[in-house]
Amino acid sequence: MLFNLGGRFSGRPAVRSVGILTLDAVFSCLALAFAYLLRFEGNVPPELARAGFTVLPVFVAIRLLLSVFGGLHRWSFRMSGLSEATRLVGLTVLGTAFIALILFAIQKVPIPRSVIALEFFFTSTFMAGLRFAPRLVAGWFAEQRRSRQEGTFRTLIVGAGNAGDLLLRDLARSPEHNYHVVGFVDDDARKHRLSVGGKPVLGSIESLPVLVRRYTVQHILIAIPRLSADRIRYILRLCSTLKVSFKIIPASFSYLDEKVASAMLHDLSPEDLLPRDQVQFDPDEIQSLVGGRCVLVTGGGGSIGGEIARQVARYGARRLVLVDMNENTLYLLARRLRQEYPQLELHTEIADIREPAKLQHLGAMYKPQDVFHAAAHKHVPLMEDAPEEAIKNNVLGTMNVVRMAIDCGAERFVFISTDKAVRPISVMGASKRLAELTVRHMARSAKTKFVVVRFGNVLGSAGSVVPLFKEQIERGGPVTVTHPDCTRYFMTIPEAVGLVLLAGLGNYGELCILEMGEAIRIIDLATHMITMAGHVAGGDIPIIFTGLRPGEKIAEEILTEEEEQTQVARNRILVAKSPPPPADLVERIQRLHQAVDAVDRGEIRRILREILPSYRPTEVTPGAVVLPMRQSGSGRVIV
Repeated sequence: MLFNLGGRFSGRPAVRSVGILTLDAVFSCLALAFAYLLRFEGNVPPELARAGFTVLPVFVAIRLLLSVFGGLHRWSFRMSGLSEATRLVGLTVLGTAFIALILFAIQKVPIPRSVIALEFFFTSTFMAGLRFAPRLVAGWFAEQRRSRQEGTFRTLIVGAGNAGDLLLRDLARSPEHNYHVVGFVDDDARKHRLSVGGKPVLGSIESLPVLVRRYTVQHILIAIPRLSADRIRYILRLCSTLKVSFKIIPASFSYLDEKVASAMLHDLSPEDLLPRDQVQFDPDEIQSLVGGRCVLVTGGGGSIGGEIARQVARYGARRLVLVDMNENTLYLLARRLRQEYPQLELHTEIADIREPAKLQHLGAMYKPQDVFHAAAHKHVPLMEDAPEEAIKNNVLGTMNVVRMAIDCGAERFVFISTDKAVRPISVMGASKRLAELTVRHMARSAKTKFVVVRFGNVLGSAGSVVPLFKEQIERGGPVTVTHPDCTRYFMTIPEAVGLVLLAGLGNYGELCILEMGEAIRIIDLATHMITMAGHVAGGDIPIIFTGLRPGEKIAEEILTEEEEQTQVARNRILVAKSPPPPADLVERIQRLHQAVDAVDRGEIRRILREILPSYRPTEVTPGAVVLPMRQSGSGRVIV
């Protein structure tokens, strides 16, 4: 055989083309013979039979010439589809038309018109069978083999539209997966009970639980481009008691010229659950802000600082200086940046922002035009136990970075703050609020333009709940949540940093708050992540409520009441005017510095309350039970 069931020829391309043309010639002869036999019911008059043999070379020659002209001899048995079928039919119709014209011109050969029509039917059937049968047969055998072999997952595709159809086609011709698709679900009632690519549309999305149980489905593939986060969360709620895993095609599919492959599928992630569309940026706008400039980033090895470094490098900064105390993360980031952006002048500096002399040295050496200050202590419970460290790093360290930026003549300074600075109840939040006031106070007499950018949690950052939940789920649980009513604002790291660049460098105002959308209940996030991993929340993966830790809020805020009255929305950036810092702020910070040096934690908290009237520290016992539900022997609450 010239080809196997997978459509791969064993010979070279030239041999394969000759083989196809040879079979086309044979099929053309058979088509004419069958046409005569069918037309005359197997009893062909001798004179018509002789006429048929006379014109047979014309039939064969025209069919072969058109096959070569139309490229039908260079056929991809695996990749052929509707467009190739249309081309094949068009060329056979054109061949029949040429044959009819030639026979009409000759007029001496008596060929019935019905024979010409039947020859077209048989030729089309034979040529199409040659080209499509291998793929159909191979697909049928692969589907049967896949449905029976061990390790195959029975699968439903959500979305019977164009993306779902293309995904199914790719799965059918790709042996490198273990999905056995049993059907589709789609909310369009007009598609129900129809067939897409040979698979039935079994019902609506609402019927997923019933269909999963009926067909023992193990995987769900979401093939709806740019499906809203609300709809994704609805699907997860429907399947929360079922042990199914999820994958989704990327949102960027809608920009991929309608090409989709199973390799594009990725696991559902917490980013897909955000209750809003992710922010889209204009690359030219950001490039105009950072292109060709010298940028210094403190905390460059951290989640936010590292992403600032990546985006600044991507958008064409001339020189990038990364400052951090963690030499390992700094080394790894610098190595990746040098590989991806070899033209970038990159410098790494191991330095502590609490050492003013070292910062002044760096400022004088590199003369940064833009300074992004992302270095901070941010773990709330740890800072409750060590308030002096929070003040040293988040307040006094910030003052050192500000002085460095002013002394070296930096043009712009961007301070990264947090929603925990709004009406803080934790030392960490109070230290960031005090740092905000310090930056704004020191900006009054400086030529450097200072901007404070405040936002909430970022998904996947070091110390956030998402990596913690993933680790706990991988261990088999339990997943720990502080409080059933606890909510947080979330953004992805790339979009948060993109907005930081726009807000900090775009002359919006001295205090910018990133619009975070709706707050997400942490218990919902935990439940959805367990469902996405193919487990049942509260069943095989228990959820334990541990109680609010010291300094933690049930709900965070991004604006104070005064700021809400003056905020203006621009590109999801809220520009707020906050009350000015107290005139004696520097003197109060000096007293705070003395308390820090003395490690007088009570005095530190007292001075913080004095400087920040909104600071209301909480007295919460770690591990306290906050929900009257079934309790374990340790007193913790279990869902």
